[in-house]
Amino acid sequence: MKAALADHNARRYLSAVVGSGFGTMALSLVAGIWVKSLTGSDSLAGLTAFCFWAPTAAGPALGALVDLLGARPVLIWTNVVMGAALCLLFLVRSPGQVWLLFAVLVLYGVSFVLLDAAEAAVLPAAVPEALLPAVNGLRMSASEGTRLAAPLLGAGLFTVAGGDAVVALDAATFAAGAWLLGSLRLPAAPARRARVTRGWAARTADGARFLFGDPLLRRLVLSGAALMLVSGVSGAVVFAVVDQGLHREPGFTGVLSAIQGGGTILGGLIAGPVLRRIGEARLSAAGGLLFTVSVALRATPWEPVVAVASLLSGLGLPWVLVAAFTAVQRITPRDLLATVSATANTVLFVPTAVGMALGAGLLALTSYRPLLYAAAIGGALAAACCLRPGLPRSDGAQRSPRDGRSDLA
Repeated sequence: MKAALADHNARRYLSAVVGSGFGTMALSLVAGIWVKSLTGSDSLAGLTAFCFWAPTAAGPALGALVDLLGARPVLIWTNVVMGAALCLLFLVRSPGQVWLLFAVLVLYGVSFVLLDAAEAAVLPAAVPEALLPAVNGLRMSASEGTRLAAPLLGAGLFTVAGGDAVVALDAATFAAGAWLLGSLRLPAAPARRARVTRGWAARTADGARFLFGDPLLRRLVLSGAALMLVSGVSGAVVFAVVDQGLHREPGFTGVLSAIQGGGTILGGLIAGPVLRRIGEARLSAAGGLLFTVSVALRATPWEPVVAVASLLSGLGLPWVLVAAFTAVQRITPRDLLATVSATANTVLFVPTAVGMALGAGLLALTSYRPLLYAAAIGGALAAACCLRPGLPRSDGAQRSPRDGRSDLA
């Protein structure tokens, strides 16, 4: 971890993550409050979260676009464009202008996917391969830290100064992100970009083909997707756990969420050192098994046990994600890295929403305990897939460190 923080590029990158993450999380909460205050509609307020996350489903296509345009220009200009687009929200003053807020939020969701893909493509060129696990782990911790603090500040700032103040804060973080990421010291690129020989649709297909064609990546991503599905089911029944199991008010879910957030910060901090010792497959399996234990423990109607379950959930699930994305960054050819990373992002995170819908539906048919036990068993089987013998150990030898380097310029 010290080596990662001592690296110039790693410090700049993590600073950009903290800054942009802070502004994003502040606005993500305030958007719903803003819509509710203007329209009085709970359904429209809830739709703001959908606008943020819906573009994730288009991840493979947007990732291919990043590879075609070049990761570094996309990284810089997406921040610049979003900072400017947010200024349109200064015009929102009445219910009739709420459409403008939704339009910007959809654009915001697209920027999430573009930035994640571009960061994944730039990072292996920006930091030594040995530092990738630590940087990815620190990114997870930094993101969770802002997730805990930013919504409270955003809500307070909205109450005191209104939506314009939150918009100004978020636009400033995009400007800072553009400067920090633009100042990364990357290897010199050739004078001219390599000629693009594959179109957008073909490149999108190439990304999926590479992701599911590599035995290690396929195992990590599919196992991770199953575990994220379980996390969605577990998240959907949390209010039933608090109400029926612990006999507490719904607000107690905030306490459990904070404990889980603390676990995520800890999990991100130690993911790098653990990954270097045991490798991606074992790290994913260990994190998945910890997480599934936490799911089963949530069925216990005793507050200390449920609190421990929340901590273990936050600790284990980041290991699954860090293992998958580090392997993607290490193995994928540079000229296809944004496409593969965005595809992996879609495969990993879309099941969370599916799991939430599934859990909510099943909860209407049965109690929460059988759901948690069934989810824990399914998650344990998925995690164990990463421990099956015969999994090739990929060392990245199939690509040269210079492959696709021109796409970063």
